[in-house]
Amino acid sequence: MIVGNGEIGANAAAAVADASFVIRFNECRSYDASPGRTDVVAVCNTGRPARAMLSSESWREHPAVRDAAAIWSVRDPQKFAELRAPLAVSHPELDDFCDDYTSQFNAFCADVGKAHVVVDKLIHEAVDEVLATYHPEPYVVPSSGMIVIAHVMNSFPEAAIDLAGFGHAGWEWHPFAAERQLVDSYVAEGRVTRLPASASLSSSQGA
Repeated sequence: MIVGNGEIGANAAAAVADASFVIRFNECRSYDASPGRTDVVAVCNTGRPARAMLSSESWREHPAVRDAAAIWSVRDPQKFAELRAPLAVSHPELDDFCDDYTSQFNAFCADVGKAHVVVDKLIHEAVDEVLATYHPEPYVVPSSGMIVIAHVMNSFPEAAIDLAGFGHAGWEWHPFAAERQLVDSYVAEGRVTRLPASASLSSSQGA
C-alpha cells in the first residue's frame, strides 16, 4: 500500500488499515485520515523539504516516522549533483533544490535504529524515459510518489500494489498530468490498483 498525501476516503482508509506493508511520504500529511501501520516513510532528501523535516522535532516524533522500520530517500545524490548546473540556468530560483541531506537522514536512521535506503538514480531515469511517452510539459523532476511507485514495481514485481491518496497535483515543476496518465496505464494493465478517494468516485477519478 502506497499512501500519498491527497484525499483519502473511508473505504481507502480501511484498506490502508488492513494492508500488510504501508509506505507514506515526507510529513505523512494523510496520516490523520488513515492512521495506523507505517513500514516506510519515503522522503525528499534534498532541498527545503529535507531541511524542514530534519530540523523538526514534530517530524521526528510523528507516529508514522516513529513506527517506520525504514526511511527511503527518493533522490539519488549523484543524480541531483548532475542536475545542479543545468537547473542553475533553467531554474535559478531553485538554487537550493539539489542541496543534499542524505547523510543526515542516514545519521538519523542510525540513531533510531531504522534502515536507510537510497533509491538508485536508474529508477529516476527510467521514470523520465517512460514519462516522455506522454509528452509532458517541461518539468524539473518526477514526483516522489512516482519514483516510489516505480521503485516498488521494480523491487517487488510480484507484489499486489495499491495506491491511496494520490491526487497527481501539487508542485508546479512535477509532471503530474503525465504521471496520472502513466499510473492510469498501470491500472489498466492490472499492475496497480488505485483506491478511490470516496465511494462516489470511480477509480480513475479517485487519485
